[in-house]
Amino acid sequence: MIQRRGSRIVYQNRWMTVREDEVEFADGSRGIYGVVDKPHFALVMPLDGDHLYLVRQYRYPVGSWEWEFPQGSAPNDPRLDPAQLAAQELREETGLRAGRLAKLGFLYEAYGYANQGFHIFVASALQLGHTAHERGEAGMELHRLSLSDVKAMIRDGTLRDAPSVSAFALLMLSDHVEVDHA
Repeated sequence: MIQRRGSRIVYQNRWMTVREDEVEFADGSRGIYGVVDKPHFALVMPLDGDHLYLVRQYRYPVGSWEWEFPQGSAPNDPRLDPAQLAAQELREETGLRAGRLAKLGFLYEAYGYANQGFHIFVASALQLGHTAHERGEAGMELHRLSLSDVKAMIRDGTLRDAPSVSAFALLMLSDHVEVDHA
């Protein structure tokens, strides 16, 4: 086991804190460990029969337009109930309202260097409303795709958002859809 012996913040903003921890390893040797502290987020998969809604938006860190399920955090309210956060993100990014919201699981995004995890929800009994995009979501597009199309996007590398791909895998293992194994 690794024991923390000291810690210092090296960078901080409203969305994250980066800290450097002085650690002691099980063999008694010492070293450092960089950790990114970020609040957990909610990811929601809007399911409409055998179709899902995905968004496509520009992601600045990778410099490209990317596909993903609606997702987000509440850095100003980290204690917000994950189901409320999922419903809020769904409304803001897609305009959709869920008549039913079921929790599918919780995963960590990248626990080798960050403590951020995400709650995964399936939204159904959907009703269309109006979006409320944030400034960084300008140009976000909403697309309704068949389960087969989403599988193909994962296979060919078009859908490469790790939380979305892992959430889709959980969906395929769940009782929410009939799996055709195609």
